[in-house]
Amino acid sequence: MIRSFLIAGVATIFTTLAAAPAAVAQDYPKKPIRLVVPFAPGGTTDIVARVVAGNITPHLGQTMIVENKAGGGGVIGATETARAARDGYALGVATVSTVATVPAVQPNVPYNPLTDFTPIINMAATPNIISVHPSFPAKDYNGFLEEIKKNPEKYAFASTGHGAITHLLMELFMSMTGTKMTHLAYKGAGPALNDVVGGQVPIILDNLPSSLPFTKTGRLVPIVVAAPDRLKQLPNVPTFKEVGLEPVNRMAWYGVYGPKGLPTDILNKLHGAFTKTLEDSNVHARIEETASIVIANTPQEFAQQIKAEYDIYKKVVQERHIKPE
Repeated sequence: MIRSFLIAGVATIFTTLAAAPAAVAQDYPKKPIRLVVPFAPGGTTDIVARVVAGNITPHLGQTMIVENKAGGGGVIGATETARAARDGYALGVATVSTVATVPAVQPNVPYNPLTDFTPIINMAATPNIISVHPSFPAKDYNGFLEEIKKNPEKYAFASTGHGAITHLLMELFMSMTGTKMTHLAYKGAGPALNDVVGGQVPIILDNLPSSLPFTKTGRLVPIVVAAPDRLKQLPNVPTFKEVGLEPVNRMAWYGVYGPKGLPTDILNKLHGAFTKTLEDSNVHARIEETASIVIANTPQEFAQQIKAEYDIYKKVVQERHIKPE
């Protein structure tokens, strides 16, 4: 009789434990959710995150609070997300820098970009663009390529940082075109643009939102963009794909992930809420105002995207012999 009681008790315990995750997921979320942006306020990553987080409550049932944890090219914020509890209350914004370019250049980052996160959704992507100062001898892509080919190492280009997407994408461009330029790494788009617009540096590869105001006023000349198609803002500027450089046709993007092992039910709830938010016409318009494109893919598609970005930039780092700073 005692034995039967013990067996029944153990069975009850296991039944309860087995049911617990489902119950937790069913009640989720019970409190506000933190969304860590791994960069300072004001940039495109922060803007997209705040637009989505500020409109997700009707679809999620709780508020989403954006917190900026800048530093290390996004590594500090990404590390916090990787180490968070697997309960869905601490998420992070994933960028090409945090999961691809920086880990490719610095293999000792304290997380594995392919295994330490649960990809949820890629919210939006931003075109990248090569632009030149108006004093540069060429004003279109063919002329630009001819000029830098004929004058190897004569010209320098500005990027937003060593190991940033704007650095490695230009390295990929030089590798595919057989050209040579000197890299000048800046601490962000602001100081890089200041020097290019001021004429101290002739070339820049940058995210479109920060460069676009200068192209509209004629202080920068757009040469070629990384985007699926020509942009309505720059209809006369070809894409990298058009000029025969499809591997360089890579955009910056802003996704959401959680720590690895996020329960499937919670993952599905989050993905559904983000998807509905991104379908909202006002949210869609606000994101497009930043010159970004809404993506809203599945967790599986986003995971494949992360791996593809990491693989290509790892190859760039190896082939170009790029070392950590």
